[in-house]
Amino acid sequence: MAKRAPLDSLYAGTVQPGKYLLLAGGEVADVQEAEAAALEVARNALLDRIFLPEIHPDVLASLGGERRRDPGGAVGVIETRTVASVISAADRAVKGALVSLLDIRLADGLGGKGYLLLGGELSDVQAGVDLGVGGITPSGGLVGSVVIPQMHEEMYENLRGRHRFGDRMRKEPVVAGSR
Repeated sequence: MAKRAPLDSLYAGTVQPGKYLLLAGGEVADVQEAEAAALEVARNALLDRIFLPEIHPDVLASLGGERRRDPGGAVGVIETRTVASVISAADRAVKGALVSLLDIRLADGLGGKGYLLLGGELSDVQAGVDLGVGGITPSGGLVGSVVIPQMHEEMYENLRGRHRFGDRMRKEPVVAGSR
């Protein structure tokens, strides 16, 4: 890809055993040319792909590590089997509904899957989830989606914490009750 066309950004690497992820950005024609080169090489090994010529700035910010905290209201979750489909779902949701993109988690430690979190008023979050889910292709595979009308504060803390479950567990054993 980098040899075929000039790109503003190119991120590549393994995200799970046996899965490799490429994210490229730049001028539309340059990215199309670079993508064509990648498709020639990938052939049957390709799981999924997207091309977003006008990606929403909030999606780019989230991919860059920005995490937003919704002060309350509803939370929507969409989980997909591929990174490409969750990025595309996030883009559709924030372009089509009055929602905040709280987070996107991609592949690493998720078996190659991805999920996103949307926040806002209940009806807006439902609309965003519907829009996001509506464009997921069979190759991207919807794992599931849910809208939570009012997230408990403790769950917000969990979502802001470390991502891997084992990292969040206490070091000392938890004893429930006594003898």
